[in-house]
Amino acid sequence: MLRVLAVDDEEPALGELLYLLRADPRIRSAEGATDATGALRRIGRALDAGPDGEETIDVVFLDIHMAGLTGLDVARLLAGFARPPLIVFVTAHEGFAVQAFDLEAVDYVLKPVRRERLAEAVRRVHDLVHAAPAPVAPVGTPEQVPVELGGVTRFVAVDDIAYVEAQGDYARLHTEEGSHLVRIPLSTLEERWAARGFVRIHRSHLVALDRIDELRLDGGATSVRVGTAELAVSRRHARQLRDLLMRRAAGRP
Repeated sequence: MLRVLAVDDEEPALGELLYLLRADPRIRSAEGATDATGALRRIGRALDAGPDGEETIDVVFLDIHMAGLTGLDVARLLAGFARPPLIVFVTAHEGFAVQAFDLEAVDYVLKPVRRERLAEAVRRVHDLVHAAPAPVAPVGTPEQVPVELGGVTRFVAVDDIAYVEAQGDYARLHTEEGSHLVRIPLSTLEERWAARGFVRIHRSHLVALDRIDELRLDGGATSVRVGTAELAVSRRHARQLRDLLMRRAAGRP
């Protein structure tokens, strides 16, 4: 059974979270902390005790917005230890999901917390702790993007994304199965995924170079076909895109 620490600087929210956690039969004990300092002190005792000690903590359910150190700060500090507890973020703000999973969080639960959604997060933790040792991702493991849909977090592999469409401060990821909206600016994805072969073809579109099926020139207009979608290429990006496609066709890097 799991030993849990829940951290939230709002006592009513912490009390509700602890109530739900203690009602789950997979949880042996659930303690609470109202600030990052207290949480780190408690986690420090657990790490000193070792994995088989009575003070052990298997997982920390961690709020992000707290006075002083944030939940992300706490997770970064824990990442420096050899065997830190698992992390599940519990927050009212969906915009930190990418940072959270960069820190190898097991799950990202949005407030107000629903019993069924929390039970899913507990299941994921339980499977990692008890079914097998926590898996270590091998070099070259495909990057994934967490997508929140109806209270359920899905993981979309970057390699499955054909193109990305800007929608204000959001970006819509298009795959063969459908599309997913994430709160990440297109410019951020352009920088992050440049090494993965994504290129900007328009202020509204970022495309995986190897997903382009056709380059079309019609008068002075340029467009590309990506699957069934036809996307316009702006004048400022047209020449660079043509050069990249020609280099790819010639087998040159």
